[in-house]
Amino acid sequence: MLTYDVHQHLWPAAFLAALRARDTAPFVRDDSLVTPEGAFAFDARAHDPDARIALLDRDGIGVAVLSLQPTLGVEALPPGERDHLEETWMAGMLDLVAESGGRFRALAPWRVAEGFAGMSVGASALVEPGRGAEALAAAADSETLVFVHPEAEGSLPHGRPSWWSWTAGYTGQMQRAYLAWLGGGRDAHPGVPIVFAQLAGGAPIHHERLTHRGVHVRAALDPLTLFETSTYGRRAIELCIETFGVERVVYGSDVPVVDPRPTLRAVRGFGESVAHILQSETPGRLIA
Repeated sequence: MLTYDVHQHLWPAAFLAALRARDTAPFVRDDSLVTPEGAFAFDARAHDPDARIALLDRDGIGVAVLSLQPTLGVEALPPGERDHLEETWMAGMLDLVAESGGRFRALAPWRVAEGFAGMSVGASALVEPGRGAEALAAAADSETLVFVHPEAEGSLPHGRPSWWSWTAGYTGQMQRAYLAWLGGGRDAHPGVPIVFAQLAGGAPIHHERLTHRGVHVRAALDPLTLFETSTYGRRAIELCIETFGVERVVYGSDVPVVDPRPTLRAVRGFGESVAHILQSETPGRLIA
């Protein structure tokens, strides 16, 4: 049975060229990527499709599920610029999927689109009323998988360490997105399968706190709300499994942003049966 990594990012050549042609964030210059969060070292080899398949082989992963990360800040661009970048990524990604021999599947950014296994949205789609209404309604109509990912945080607050936005900002976004889903999102879209990246910023720790405000959290444990593992290890994943059940957790890595091996070791450290559910059985049902 195939194994899946449901959280990877890959840029087709035409998309990278579009970023290199820009002079406002997001853009690429030489060996730097500039986003609303700042400038970061960039190596185009991380987006070589052959190298990515070799990485999948190294890690024993059959299929990478690819999305366009909202942390680039594309969603905040004027509509014409946003559409150009998203459509360029989608067109190139369809070619990569077709040429990959089944090793790549992809999620369309903020829309249902033919040839894609679902859609990816930023956390604001759930947090900000109306921002993601059209995309979520389309997903509901087609019962399309929705993958929720943090968005660009903006520049680093003065005096904060370099890891601040990645740790405090992204997890905070994911917590708010998940709580917004509990607070009305699921009721509005009962048939939508949804996966929250990064264990929804540590969602399990909030359930005990919610009970102090009269929230019947057991009612929120529906089988179509799932949690992805990227950047976490054994303790956090184990808590998520204990809280929601093993069938509600799926393996994802956030390649090429982070080294996948620590999380992969943690998932496989639970034993073959648990790893099979997180990497094969559950994602196999989700990915059309």
